[in-house]
Order: sequence, then C-alpha cells, then structure tokens
Amino acid sequence: MGRPPVLPKKKKDGFWLEIRNKGAKSGGTILIRDTYEAMMQAARQYEITKDVIILGEHRNGKKVEESSRKRKSTAEAE
Repeated sequence: MGRPPVLPKKKKDGFWLEIRNKGAKSGGTILIRDTYEAMMQAARQYEITKDVIILGEHRNGKKVEESSRKRKSTAEAE
C-alpha cells in the first residue's frame, strides 16, 4: 500500500509567544516559557524592537481556553 502519513508534532506544554520584526507579515520565532510571568517578562523585553504576539497556553498538545483557565483560578480562590 505505502507508507502511513507522518503524525503531526505535538506542541510542547507552556506559554507561547511569537516574536516578529516590526511590520513583518511572515512567521517569526516562537518562544515557549514555563510560567505566565516568564512569558510576560519576555514580551516586555522584546516589545521595544519587535512585534509580540501572545499565543497563549498549550497543554497536552492543545491550546488552553481562556474561559476554562479563569474558572479554575476562581475555583482555587474559594
């Protein structure tokens, strides 16, 4: 029959942001940080000279929805 198709790579867990040159339309460099605070620190560091796009949190190869994260933090506060 033939070779089976290659499975897509799984996304690494963490907080993702993309760094591009100002005005560039093509993809830039994707940075992954372990914590939200580390991601925001990297965003502040690069925002002076680059365009920064925050891609959000990825867990188990999928993007974590903002609404579910807010619900979890609200439940933990109680």
